[in-house]
Amino acid sequence: MSATTPNVPTKLELLELLAAIGTAQWRDFAAAAAHHGLTSTQAKVLAQLDGPLPMRGLAALLVCDASNVTGIVDRLEARSLVRREADPADRRVKNVVATDEGRDTIRRVREEMQATHGALDALDEDESATLYALLGRLRPAMENNA
Repeated sequence: MSATTPNVPTKLELLELLAAIGTAQWRDFAAAAAHHGLTSTQAKVLAQLDGPLPMRGLAALLVCDASNVTGIVDRLEARSLVRREADPADRRVKNVVATDEGRDTIRRVREEMQATHGALDALDEDESATLYALLGRLRPAMENNA
């Protein structure tokens, strides 16, 4: 290998790095959520609600039983962060919708993730754009296989 040949990481090395970054980001997210009186799972629910989402859909995203989602949503609803609505296509299905207060809360949680923001501040504009493009390429394959 010459001095100009880049050291190409193995898939295992890439996976370990992604796992370490994901774990650190999750800890930062959980700490910011706790400042708002939320568990990390409650904050994760709020983060998933870009629009109405059926309870079963939330259970699938959280990789848990639907009965667990009921308790999580109950606690969020008691704080007026989400509401349940009947699905217009099937009134038996209950969709969970973030309220304005819920959307504002998850926005503040994300803004307060100091460790993650600090790490991203280490990148210049070109590096940020490159990272964004690379993660954007990985996201569809990861989400489709989940």
